[in-house]
Amino acid sequence: MAFREINSKMVEATVVPGQRLFSQRGAMLAYKGEVAFTPNMQGGQGGLMSMIGRRVAGEATPLMTVEGSGTVLFGHGGHHVQVIRLTGDTLYVEADRLLAFEGTLEQGTMFMGSQGGVMGMVRGQVTGQGLFTTTLKGHGAVAVMAHGGVFEIPITPQRPVHVDPQAYVAHHGDVRNKLSAALGWRDMVGRGSGEAFQLELSGSGAVYVQASEEKL
Repeated sequence: MAFREINSKMVEATVVPGQRLFSQRGAMLAYKGEVAFTPNMQGGQGGLMSMIGRRVAGEATPLMTVEGSGTVLFGHGGHHVQVIRLTGDTLYVEADRLLAFEGTLEQGTMFMGSQGGVMGMVRGQVTGQGLFTTTLKGHGAVAVMAHGGVFEIPITPQRPVHVDPQAYVAHHGDVRNKLSAALGWRDMVGRGSGEAFQLELSGSGAVYVQASEEKL
């Protein structure tokens, strides 16, 4: 495991020769040892297509490749940091919420409409997060950022979970998403999100919810 949670806003990553980490630019707080940080324009293991997808989604900020031998402290903007461990499944997370992740994970880009249809696209418009989301697949750990803490809610076939779209951080597992209007269209005039919209997640997996609706 590359990441160790120091406190709610900081993680320590162990860097060993022959293994890479990727981090958001500006996330490094301090480091010990012989560690190198270089911009990565190819988007991690996802390669050029991942980078193109992020450019289309307005997420063209390059990641930093972290290599060498030592330890690094990561944090960003005083945001809460949550470590998520993947064991072969896929994590769906907005690119601006990624703090750092292990190089063993394959990065990609998914068009939200492909999962949620038209309502999936509406979700992107409502939250202002765009129509694309980043995917990380495989075995490894991911450190994500959120406001005010993160709570993991299990999703089971018998019990879908409804989440405020702006409280959504990430989800993983065999999960489908659908945005629905909790109020009539007339009632939603002038309302950006909140109770006016609900993101329904069904299937088997888990969703991560932040304690605040504030955007990063």
